[in-house]
Amino acid sequence: MIDIIGVPLGFGAGKSGSELGVEAIRHSKIRGSKVTHHLEQLGYVVTDRGNVPIVQPSDGYKTSGGVRHLTEVSLSSANIAAVLIESLNSGATPVVLGGDHSIAIGSFSGIATHFKEKGEEIGLIWFDAHADINTPETSASGNIHGMPLAAILGYGATELVNVASNGSKLDPRFFAHIGARDIDPGEKAMIEKLGLRDRFFTMSDIDKRGMLACVEDAIRIAGAASGGFAVTFDVDMIDPRFAPGSGTLVRGGTTYREAHLALELIAESGKMRSFEIVEVNPLLDQSNLTVELACELILSAFGKTIL
Repeated sequence: MIDIIGVPLGFGAGKSGSELGVEAIRHSKIRGSKVTHHLEQLGYVVTDRGNVPIVQPSDGYKTSGGVRHLTEVSLSSANIAAVLIESLNSGATPVVLGGDHSIAIGSFSGIATHFKEKGEEIGLIWFDAHADINTPETSASGNIHGMPLAAILGYGATELVNVASNGSKLDPRFFAHIGARDIDPGEKAMIEKLGLRDRFFTMSDIDKRGMLACVEDAIRIAGAASGGFAVTFDVDMIDPRFAPGSGTLVRGGTTYREAHLALELIAESGKMRSFEIVEVNPLLDQSNLTVELACELILSAFGKTIL
């Protein structure tokens, strides 16, 4: 059973448009059918739960303690967490459509709270060109979409750290990051401080070892959690040649097939408990390439194969 959950929040990013990714993915067609139909063809019962209520900024560019739209993102994150908890309690596997990557604060906080109440740990595999482990002190922009991993790990603004429940939501033993190639100096220091280097499979690691080996290691790490793992997928992990419709593009990313391989391996593991796709910006897309790719990636994550 799959729940489709839209989170049209884009003000955590520096460029507008990712909030439009929700409806673009929801209504785009692959070979004449929407992604929900293709998921049903794979044997899933699919329910579209609509969109999470988002608290919109009322006064444009607003900062609090060096963080843009802190109040609105924290309140919206609480709404996101509540919907994820409700979905998981129903026995469904949530598919979260973003939105910028700040939504991961709310989604994973809800997921972690659900599994904690069951007495289980939950792992996390994070696909991204960026580390997203900035804090208000290290962020040059103040954009929260660069801070969600830090918040989930218990660092940064209290309002973000304490969504759904107080403190860290993620045990670093069950965390893996894939695809990084643009990491800020403060983020590098944080990664070193927390001893996370061996949890980051950067593009350099992928170049040397291949996507297969890196993803297998990530699944081993995150899958060691008793409850399985969640996946959050930022489309900017993929090279801009294949996914031009995102706001923070970085050259040197994965290929189209490497992205699919990663999610095919995750589907084969049987340990994924939720899937999230973020940073699809239709305003920056070319010929709907990124939107359609996002739809295809969702299908790979849920078991679609070439044969």
